[in-house]
Amino acid sequence: MYSKQKLDNVKSINILLKSISYFDYNAIELKGSDDLKKRLYMHFPIVIMDANMVDLLYVEELRVDELKHLLSEGKFHYNSMIFINSIHQTPEKQELWRKLVALPMITVSIDMFHCGVLFIRKEQVKEHFTIRI
Repeated sequence: MYSKQKLDNVKSINILLKSISYFDYNAIELKGSDDLKKRLYMHFPIVIMDANMVDLLYVEELRVDELKHLLSEGKFHYNSMIFINSIHQTPEKQELWRKLVALPMITVSIDMFHCGVLFIRKEQVKEHFTIRI
């Protein structure tokens, strides 16, 4: 995350691209932007979009009931990441973020101000990090 390499001018997208590279994610689902899909393919041409089970889910907003539905579908595995853009953009998005972090099934959450990531790792103790990117 802290590497000097800049893959995109938008901070949250830069973090997303660095995460994909660092974790070597291949199966990705993007909910929202076709423009982002194009940028993603520029950096990672062999990425698989919208697979049954994903390494990374990118969303602009995620409600608790939507997350529970995705979990019941078996959409995630042990190392899957849920990437939520602009978690502090509005008071409503901040409240959604707090609700997601509080869920018992979320074991690791990272608030990077411009975006946030969630992990569901059953063996891990619940931890929340706030880092400055």
